Amino acid sequence: MSMLSFFLIFAVLIAVGTPVAVVFGGMASLPSLLDASFPYTADAAIRSMVSGLDSFTLLAVPLFMLSGIIMARGKISEKLFNFFAYFIGNRTAGMPCAVIITCMFYGAISGSSPATVSAVGAMTIPFLIELGYDKVFSTAIVTVAGGLGVIIPPSISYIVYSSASNASPSDLFIGGVIPGLLIGVALMICAYIHCKKSGEDRERLKANYEKIRSMGLFPLFKESFFALLTPVIILGSIYGGIASPTEAAAISVIYALLISLFVYKTLKVGELVSLLVEGSKTYVNILFIISAATAFGRALTMLRYPQIISEGILGSISSKVMVILVINLILLVFGMLLDNIPNIMILTPIFLPIAQSIGMDPVHFGIMMTANLAIGMVTPPMGINLYVASSMTGVPVLKIAKATIPFLIAFFIALLCIAFVPQVSLLLPELAK
Repeated sequence: MSMLSFFLIFAVLIAVGTPVAVVFGGMASLPSLLDASFPYTADAAIRSMVSGLDSFTLLAVPLFMLSGIIMARGKISEKLFNFFAYFIGNRTAGMPCAVIITCMFYGAISGSSPATVSAVGAMTIPFLIELGYDKVFSTAIVTVAGGLGVIIPPSISYIVYSSASNASPSDLFIGGVIPGLLIGVALMICAYIHCKKSGEDRERLKANYEKIRSMGLFPLFKESFFALLTPVIILGSIYGGIASPTEAAAISVIYALLISLFVYKTLKVGELVSLLVEGSKTYVNILFIISAATAFGRALTMLRYPQIISEGILGSISSKVMVILVINLILLVFGMLLDNIPNIMILTPIFLPIAQSIGMDPVHFGIMMTANLAIGMVTPPMGINLYVASSMTGVPVLKIAKATIPFLIAFFIALLCIAFVPQVSLLLPELAK
C-alpha cells in the first residue's frame, strides 16, 4: 500500500478517538491483510508486541511511575517547596520561581510530566492564589514547569527512547541535566518579567515569607532533607556506577515507601493496595502502547517508510540547519496531537537516521526530541498537562493555554539552544566517560 494511504488511515483512526495501542497494533497488521505476500504477518506483529516488552530497560518505566505515585501521596512536593521558598521567597517572583524549582526537583523524582503537574500543582496553585497571584497565571506556571518532569532525569521518556534507539539510558539521564536546568532558568526569567510588569502583593508576600523564615533553616532542612535526598540517591546510584537505571528505579520505589511510611508518616500501610491499583491503571496502558508501537515500528521498517522519508528530506534540503528546523517543526506538531511515549516510538525510527546522517549524536537527538514533545504536552489539542491543571483548578483549558504562551516562548528559546548547541546535551556524558 502507498505511504500516503497508510498514514492517512492512521491519522483518521487517531482523529476518531481509537485507542492509540489499538491503532498501532491494527496498522502493524494491515499491510499483510491487504497483501498476503507481505512478509510481516499478523502473527509476526503479535510476536513483536510480546518481545517488545522483554526488556530490562523498560522495566524502569512502571517502577519510576510507581515511585512518583508514592511520592505524590506522601506529599513530598510540600517539603521541597517550603525549603526553596525560604531562600528566594522575598525576591521579585520568588514564590513563582520556587514553584518552578520544586517542579524541577519533583521531576527528578517522578520522571513524569502529568505527575509533576498534579503533585506540585495541588499544593502550590492554591498557595500562590492566596498570596495574591492571578489564578490563571499560577496555573500556567505549574502547567509549563511540569514539562520539566520528562526532561530532568530520571525521565520515563528517556527510557522509552533508549529502548527505541539503543542509546545509553545512563548517557540520556546525565545529558538531560543541563537542558533541564536551562529550561528551568528560562521559565524563571519569564516569571520574573511577568511579576515585575504586573506587580505583586508585597505586604502579603512579606508576611508569608516571615512565617516561613520563623520556622528556621535547620528545622526546614531537617524536614525536607529526605525529600531533597531522593534525586541524589536515584541519580547518584546511576552516575556512580552503583546501579543501572532499572535498578535505580527499584531503589526509588523502596526509598519512597520508607520515607512516606516511616519518616514523614504521610502514607498508611492500608493505602498501599489502592496505590498499587492506581499505578497499575496508569502504567499498564503505557506498556500496552509501547508493546503495540514496537510492532508498528517494525512494520514501518519492513515497508521502508523511514528510509523513503529520510531520502525525501535529505534530497530536498541540503542545509543542516534547515534539516534540524524541519525535524523540530514536525516534532512540535506531532507533540500537539499525540502523547510523548507513542510519539517517541513512532518518530524515532523515522528521524533518528536523518539526524545521524547530518552528524547528530543519538543522545543529543533524544534530548531534543523529548524537549519538543514536552512542549506538546502543554499545547492543544492533546496537551495532557493542560487537562490535568484544568481538572485541579476549574480554569478552562484554552484559558490556561493562552496564559502559557509567554512561558512556551521561553521554553522554545531554550529548545533552540538545545537543538543547535550539541554540548548542552553532550558535555556531561563526555565528561563522565
